[in-house]
Amino acid sequence: MTTPFYVSPQQAMADRADYARKGIARGRSVVVLTYADGILFVAENPSRALHKMSEIYDRIAFAAVGKYNEFENLRIGGVRYADIRGYSYARHDVTARGLANVYAQTLGTIFSSGGEKPYEVELIVAEVGSTPADDQIYRLTYDGSIADEQHYVAMGGNADQITEQLKRSHREGLPLDEALRVAVDVLSRDGSGEKRTITAAQLEVAVLDRTRSQKRKFKRVVGAQLARLLGESASGAADAAAEGGDGADGDGGSAAAGETSEE
Repeated sequence: MTTPFYVSPQQAMADRADYARKGIARGRSVVVLTYADGILFVAENPSRALHKMSEIYDRIAFAAVGKYNEFENLRIGGVRYADIRGYSYARHDVTARGLANVYAQTLGTIFSSGGEKPYEVELIVAEVGSTPADDQIYRLTYDGSIADEQHYVAMGGNADQITEQLKRSHREGLPLDEALRVAVDVLSRDGSGEKRTITAAQLEVAVLDRTRSQKRKFKRVVGAQLARLLGESASGAADAAAEGGDGADGDGGSAAAGETSEE
């Protein structure tokens, strides 16, 4: 009888973590940062159908990088959790912190299980408050680790480099157009620091806008509005306008969040 191949628990967990990190790093980055009236989400994503960011509940949004099928399952689960909790208790009982804790437990259980591969995903759960001091941004990694981020965060791709650039460029109280240009600038730089052009048609942009009169604060920024914020001509936004016009409302958690196995 042959002796079973032995791998120490430490090595097995290290291998699983390395597998997940490599899968996430292949994806295009997502940047989330605060601005004067709320929280801004920006990603390089030419797809008009597969979203990297989506509404979860009234003041809560979700962004992700990694494998589409995996974080789409998480997004749907988050929408169900929020709907059930809001219906069973009260709408204000649905919070980003509670949702982030649920995601952390799920990701941690999957990562620790030997029966399935770890999820190749990173998530951001954000909630816009009544004032900038009340804004919340949580980052969750493949192993269920959770971090309370302040003002800005990047994930996927060359996230470490982007974070360093955001540290130099971001400041509190930026108007939306300046915050958007900061995000696009850091996304347009590759690992060597070379800059390339990213147009409105290549971007997915959304906000949690605390100034909206509706309960639902999530809004996609598309079409002519996005081109205007970027300083592009209206004709340059023709493709982006197919998304649904200026400032389309939140999707109620019903639109797909993400992309295919990222490239």
